[in-house]
Amino acid sequence: MTSQWENRSKWTLGVLSHPETDEVPGTILLLASDRNEPLGLRNQPARTSASSLPSPYLPSRSSSRSVAPVAKKTPDGLIVLHPQPEDSANDPLNWPSWRRDAALLSLGFYCLMGGGMTPVLAAGFNDVAKDYGVSTQQVAYTTGLYMLGLGFGSVIMAPTAILWGKRPVYLLGATLFILSAVWCALSTNYPSLVVARIFMGIAVSPVECLPSATIAEIFFLHERAYRIGIYTLLLLGGKNLVPLASAAIIGALGWRWVFWVVAIVVGGSLIFLFFFVPETFWDRTPRRKPKARRPGFVRSVSELAHAGFRGRHPERRTEETGSSLQSPESVQSPNTERRRRDVHVGFAEDPLDEKTEKLIETAPETGLGLVSDAHPPSDAVRFSSMDSARSPVDHPSPVAPSTPRRSSGIDPASIGADVPSPDTVDVEALRALSLSPMRHESEEHVAMNASALYTHNLREQPQVSYLQTLRVWNGRLSHDKWYRAAIRPFILFAYPAVLWSALVYSLSIGWLIVLSESVAVIYENHETYNFSALGTGLVYISPFVGGVLGTAVAGRVSDIIVRYMTRRNGGIYEPEFRLVMAIPVALSTAAGLMGFGWSVEERDAWIVPTIFFGIISFGCSLGSTTSITFCVDSYRQYAGEALVTLNFSKNVFHGLVFSLFIVDWLKSDGTRTVFLAIGGIQIACLLTSIPMYIFGKRARMWTVKRKLMEKF
Repeated sequence: MTSQWENRSKWTLGVLSHPETDEVPGTILLLASDRNEPLGLRNQPARTSASSLPSPYLPSRSSSRSVAPVAKKTPDGLIVLHPQPEDSANDPLNWPSWRRDAALLSLGFYCLMGGGMTPVLAAGFNDVAKDYGVSTQQVAYTTGLYMLGLGFGSVIMAPTAILWGKRPVYLLGATLFILSAVWCALSTNYPSLVVARIFMGIAVSPVECLPSATIAEIFFLHERAYRIGIYTLLLLGGKNLVPLASAAIIGALGWRWVFWVVAIVVGGSLIFLFFFVPETFWDRTPRRKPKARRPGFVRSVSELAHAGFRGRHPERRTEETGSSLQSPESVQSPNTERRRRDVHVGFAEDPLDEKTEKLIETAPETGLGLVSDAHPPSDAVRFSSMDSARSPVDHPSPVAPSTPRRSSGIDPASIGADVPSPDTVDVEALRALSLSPMRHESEEHVAMNASALYTHNLREQPQVSYLQTLRVWNGRLSHDKWYRAAIRPFILFAYPAVLWSALVYSLSIGWLIVLSESVAVIYENHETYNFSALGTGLVYISPFVGGVLGTAVAGRVSDIIVRYMTRRNGGIYEPEFRLVMAIPVALSTAAGLMGFGWSVEERDAWIVPTIFFGIISFGCSLGSTTSITFCVDSYRQYAGEALVTLNFSKNVFHGLVFSLFIVDWLKSDGTRTVFLAIGGIQIACLLTSIPMYIFGKRARMWTVKRKLMEKF
């Protein structure tokens, strides 16, 4: 193995390889070819907690000596499907294309409205300030506090979706969205508007923390960037189109009517969500194949029974008969075993089999003396962890109810001639005891069992009818603790790939929010352009066009670059290939920000800063799509939590903070100084893409060894 490590290439297209293994989470076989078809670089840490997006990966070749199943591919046979769909028609990956696209568009329209609520009053800052007798900076606070609600709302809604599913959260959020819009329209004073906007942020938060995970559940890896691009287009498009529409409403009916119209439109969106966005959860957590483990259970009981009757330890009998339950790897030296454990990544245990094993090891003393202090179970009758990691995996086993004691549970001949009648040792009773959720079952096992049972029921059923998919409540998908699910997004700040994505995503969306708080001050100023509210709203046509172009480039060009680099890398995809898009992100966004501030300060024609506004939007669309896809591809098993991390950073650390001083900063230092400084911040932050590209793969392996998320 040492020579293999020495022969491994240190670099792969500029990405620094791990010195010991290629099996790093996020590194997968994307392009099929005869030369590298057997590879299965899909290892990932075994999470012991529930998630809105469980793992789709199967064991790698190096962690399984059995023949791997033939991977499913696209119709042209060029791309291996990731994640691999199951044979059930109820698997969301097997839904017809029109059904998946209908869910995407229905969800996208809802996100368009939700995304537009941040700058919804951009053209009416002066009108709101005049109505309530407050300053423009105080009106800007409503935007920042709305984003505060978005940030903490994600922390509330995402764990709720993990426990009860995304569909009820979407529908609940849309309902609260309507109520909050009515509250804003009826606010009679400034404090009431502030509280209503915070409540609206909490209600709208699902549009930011859940759709990317939903997209990853219903689309394959090679389809994901384009669909996430569509979602980003609609989310950012809302930030550009809604202010345009609200400006026209403000000019004709007043700013309060903006929220009345929002309530009406979101009501229509709620109808689309109800009819076209079913529950998309599907448990893809890899588990050991039950058939490969249960013979071991019977053999273990047989060995223990023989030990009880003959007064000798099972390992002695094993030595006499020449048979051993240990795998060949279990006799390796400690150094070799330690090295193997460091290199390979564990997988989720089958909770049913784990409990059965634990029962054998910890069962109380019985009449047969199956386990006693004098004769503890030896390692010879325990499953080797490395051997079990190499066993084939199949669909997770359902949680079976406790089986009543039966007098004819198992034929004694099937487990050894010396075993007494089943009335004395009822193996079925032992199995029922091991399956009881009240004994020897940790919280993690309960959480995994709930999701496994939900998916198993769908897997075993024929294709569900359309009316069945309209059910709002599908029961609790996980029995995990809510507060633990709420903490996990903050643990991801210790993951370099997620931290980089949070930084870039915060900047990409945050600068658009800063501009939304600035356009009224800049374009409606008598000393600059003296626009009306409607004229200020029409300025948003430029960033809308830029956002459309940016999304088209981010989705298609990113996929082209990734496929080219993957082909150059022998068909192996690295998430760091997405970071090449950081170059156009940095150039376009920084140039747009600096050009916008400079042109306004120089009193150039209104079209000049407006064009730069569109360039900013173009770069922000590239940045947001790149950061999301890189994050999801690096840690798909934590995508649900990662989206919360990204949006919390964007809303709290960027949106709220800048809203506290941006208007006063513009008035004191001028647009040129402000936007040159902002452009410099953008360039400095994007330079972190270089070390992230180089060391990203090693950083992903570092997070595997640290197992920070697995501790929660």
